[in-house]
Amino acid sequence: MLRARTVELSWSGQRVPAIADELRCSPKTVRRWLHRFNHSRLDGLEDPGGQGRKRRITEAERSGITGLVGQPAPGRLTVQAGGELAAVDESGPPEWTLDALAAAAGRLGIVIGRSQVRRILLAEGVRRRRTRSWTCSKDPDFEGKGHGSSASTPARPRARRSSAPTSSDR
Repeated sequence: MLRARTVELSWSGQRVPAIADELRCSPKTVRRWLHRFNHSRLDGLEDPGGQGRKRRITEAERSGITGLVGQPAPGRLTVQAGGELAAVDESGPPEWTLDALAAAAGRLGIVIGRSQVRRILLAEGVRRRRTRSWTCSKDPDFEGKGHGSSASTPARPRARRSSAPTSSDR
């Protein structure tokens, strides 16, 4: 709208400073749009497009990184066919860390740093860590922590606050 109005006011005989005042923009902006219109006609008034930094990694690569989180981490113990626990890479982390995800992506041919992995996971809403309760186990020899601390020292009761603050107790 601003660009077409700039050309319209110019055709009506107004000068650049008057057009800039009327459209509330700078004279430099008016000159730029008039110059682009004179050079490319209506095509010059369109957005040139292509501004901004291009993405370094493709959507397929982003999906590959988020897909890694769904797989077990290389150092995570998993139950094998014989019922024994084993990890793919015993030296690897048991949970996905940002460094481990960046390294796994590198093995897939995606050059990426840990900070970018973090930004991608946050943008996609993907959690990379699974919270576990340490009181539950399938192991029959496992004993839970038991009850919490004793109730021999009860918590201090909270005093009720008055409904209106007063300056003194007269």
